[in-house]
Amino acid sequence: MTNLASDLFPHPSSELSIDGHTLRYIDTAASSDIPSSAVGSADGEPTFLCVHGNPTWSFYYRRIIERYGKQQRVIAVDHIGCGRSDKPSEDEFPYTMAAHRDNLIRLVDELDLKNVILIAHDWGGAIGLSAMHARRDRLAGIGLLNTAAFPPPYMPQRIAACRMPVLGTPAVRGLNLFARAAVTMAMSRTKMKPDVAAGLLAPYDNWKNRVAIDRFVRDIPLNDSHPTMKTLRQLESDLPDLASLPISLIWGMKDWCFRPECLRRFQSVWPDAEITELATTGHYVIEDSPEETLAAIDSLLARVKERIGAA
Repeated sequence: MTNLASDLFPHPSSELSIDGHTLRYIDTAASSDIPSSAVGSADGEPTFLCVHGNPTWSFYYRRIIERYGKQQRVIAVDHIGCGRSDKPSEDEFPYTMAAHRDNLIRLVDELDLKNVILIAHDWGGAIGLSAMHARRDRLAGIGLLNTAAFPPPYMPQRIAACRMPVLGTPAVRGLNLFARAAVTMAMSRTKMKPDVAAGLLAPYDNWKNRVAIDRFVRDIPLNDSHPTMKTLRQLESDLPDLASLPISLIWGMKDWCFRPECLRRFQSVWPDAEITELATTGHYVIEDSPEETLAAIDSLLARVKERIGAA
């Protein structure tokens, strides 16, 4: 598993055992070819914590690893069921937002991460924000790419189709329709290169390995009886607590899933956030507009460093 998508993603994974399952993650501080003095090990240096959504994995953040990994510590996690991490059955792991959040909190604590800059996309926004709110003293900045942190204001029909009784799970886990569609439907400005698409799809090559993709789709709450609705409502009420931090909202405005109204909801809570609207960009923001996305993260990093230096 550690050689998954090795041509474009040669970074070895570190491991953390959680309740009998192995969670894997990239940690540039653990890379033997990068000196520890250059990866944010010094007091006060920011650490990037990159949290992916569905149906991606740490591979999605390879440009951040490449750009910042020799100067800052970069952590890019694979949720249980995703990427290089173990893929237990739904009977062995609950596959809820709260479970993924708790795993991330465990990772932050085990690695003793400080001055964290959270970079999150898709489901990673809700998971990452709820985890870092629980570790607010360790959080130094936030960069969000097309995500949400509140109960869904709508259900896109393309996702609703994947939840259909009888047909939904066979389509997602048997035919891999959700992940395969994402490599085309999640792009708007550009067309994804075949080797990148292959890298994104690599961990999800059979029924068993697609369990998390299916469970993420089914974890989207549509009513108050769904256990994740309470988790999302709590997160939404917690968002104002983070408003004083340096925040960057980097949005693909052609995303059919996390549409511009999601961006506006964040803006209403965080009026001082720095906004980057990418007019022709789709859901896979950093794949569709890498230069603009990295420039916005450059700005966020500078603001976090200035804030840390002034503290």
